[in-house]
Formats: sequence, C-alpha cells, structure tokens
Amino acid sequence: MKKTYLTSIIVSAVIVASMAGCGNITSTDKTNAETSKEIITEKIAELSYNTSSDEIFTERDLEQTADTSESQSIAVADNKTIDITEEGVYVISGTAENCTININADENAKVQLVLDGVSITNNDFPAIYVVSADKVFVTTTESENTLKVSGEFTADGETNTDAVIFSKEDLVLNGTGTLNVTSDYGNGITCKDEMKITGGTYNVSSALDAFEANDSISISDGKFNITSNKDGIHCENDELEGTITITGGSFEINAVSDGIQASALLQIDSGDLNITAAEGLEATYILINDGNITIDASDDGINASANSGSYEAAIVINGGDINVAVGQGDTDAIDSNGSIFVNGGTINVTAQMSSFDYDKTAEFNGGTIIVNGQEVSEIPQSMMGGGMRGGMGGGKHRGF
Repeated sequence: MKKTYLTSIIVSAVIVASMAGCGNITSTDKTNAETSKEIITEKIAELSYNTSSDEIFTERDLEQTADTSESQSIAVADNKTIDITEEGVYVISGTAENCTININADENAKVQLVLDGVSITNNDFPAIYVVSADKVFVTTTESENTLKVSGEFTADGETNTDAVIFSKEDLVLNGTGTLNVTSDYGNGITCKDEMKITGGTYNVSSALDAFEANDSISISDGKFNITSNKDGIHCENDELEGTITITGGSFEINAVSDGIQASALLQIDSGDLNITAAEGLEATYILINDGNITIDASDDGINASANSGSYEAAIVINGGDINVAVGQGDTDAIDSNGSIFVNGGTINVTAQMSSFDYDKTAEFNGGTIIVNGQEVSEIPQSMMGGGMRGGMGGGKHRGF
C-alpha cells in the first residue's frame, strides 16, 4: 500500500459530507458559500491517507487478459454494424471499412471487447460506439489493432459522436497489445462517464482531444504516444467531477493546447511524463506526489486556474522529479491563480521571464528548487505579478 496525501475519491467524499449540512446555496447566500468553501478546504488540508490503486480500480479493471472460455468470436466486415446487446466477452478480429461495433446492452451489463488484430477505417462514424451498458472493457491481446475515422463525424440524433471510440458509459482500456487510434477531424477516445486505463500501448493522433472524459480519467499503467491538435488528455465537468488521477504509466505527449487538463483535480502519484505543449499541466487543483515529469511549454508549464467550484486554485508538490522549461514572453513555469506549496521533490525550472507566479501565497517547506541553474531558498514571485488573474477566494490553505 502506497502512502499518498490525497485522492480524488477522498476529496469528493469530504466535500460532499461537508456540504450536506449547508443546505441549498442560492445567489443570495454568497457569503455562506464562500465560508463553506473555506471550511471544506481547511478540513481537506488537515487530512492524510494511506491509499492504493484498489480504491480506484477493480480487480477486473487491472486484469490485462480476458477470460475467453465462454467468449463469442466476431469478424468485422465492410459496411456493417455489429450489434452487441448482451453481457459477455467478444473477441473481435479482421479488417473492414465503415464498420461500427455498437454496444446497446442492459444498464447492468458488463461487456468486454477483446481486440485481436482488428483494423477498422470509417468515413464518419465511431469504430466502437457504446450506447448503453454498466461498463465496457476494451482489451487488446498481444497484437496490433488500428481504428481510424478519416472524415467529419456524423451525429447520432442529438448525440455528437465525435470520437473513434465513443462511450456514453464507463469505459476501461487495458490489455497487453497495441491500439492505434487516428481521428482526422475529432477526438481519439471519448467517454461521457468514467474512463480507466490500466495497461496496453496507445498511439493516438487526433484533431481534437486524444483522450477525453466528462467525470474522471484514472490511469494506473500503460504506454502512451499522443499527438493532438488540442489537448492530450482532457477531463471537464461541473462541481465534483472533472478529475484526472495518474498512478503510473509512460507518456509522450505532443499537444497544441494542453498536455493534460482537468477542470477540477489533477493528481500525479507516479509515472514518466514527457510533455511538449502550449501548457503542460492545467487544473484548478494540481497535486503532485511523485513521478518523473518533463515539460516543454510555449506558455505556462504548470498552471492552476479557477475552473471548478469544488477547489481553490492551488499547486501542491510533495515529491517527484519535475523539469519545466517555458518559452519567451508572458510565460510562467509554475503559475497558480491561488497558492503554491512545495513540500518535497526536485523542481528544475528554465524560464527567461518568470519561474513562479501566484496570486495568493507560496510556501517552500521541503525539497529542492533550481531556477535557471541556481538553487533557491524560497519561491520567487514573478516580476510581472499575478494581480490580473482572479482566484477563487477562500481560506488559508497550507497544502498537504
């Protein structure tokens, strides 16, 4: 069991419990809402937990091979929709054009697709489309699998099916093989609920986000080679949702916009991340406990901006080996619209204009900070100041 300081699950539970006694908050209760946020933040700041991947992932999520003893084998075919309406394990193979695997099962059904050397190229619709199920697993065997949509996506009624793999339900990606995903006009893989990735190799090239989810993205392992004209990994929703948790894996991300972006919490406990993007990491609350992180950004390297009502904008670094280089101009290596807390780890910053920028407070409680080759004893403030960006307000937050 690994010692960490916070998980998205624990944060959500604390916030829900704290807000339960506050009643409905309307626009006339602004003061009460701000006070509640201060109390919530202070409660979370005092907590420390022993957590492990078991709190996020089920045993089946983490299994990299499927039980195919009672599976059905399906060969893809040109101009065909393959309808799956029952729970079970389905082994998919073959090569086809304009073929969609359409999953429309009971809301309690668990469906596992085992990709065993499959190649699908479509003009305008997802290769895998999950309409209904409890959870869908997409598992690769020790094989190479390729899914591509070459044209602009066609909507399914009111549903904007804008990804090569598009799921309305919980989605788990795992396995021992390779999945190549190309989306010339949209997202690579989209999940409108919770996305989990626990193994496999993913080569994703997309016009929009490579990986996108509404509620959460949780990654425990895998190898990721991402090229995106928007965000590499993106999760966005309201209030408690919109979180990304990384506990392992190897990432090579080249993105035009953000490397990894979460509207609420971005937590990194481990992993090797190499990011080239306009902004490397962005979320309202960024928590780094460990990992090897290298960021080459043309704008801000690590950016905490106020995009969620559940968290104050803050960056908390408890460990890891972090290297951030940013371009010229109005750029910040580490930028928080709230506060910055460095409690451990090694941070190596290369920045011509601004190494650190924060709107509230900064605390250097442990670890090593190197700015342009020189070790520093305190967190410097940007010469440009931070007053133009609005933080979220709230009480004093001393990190974790």
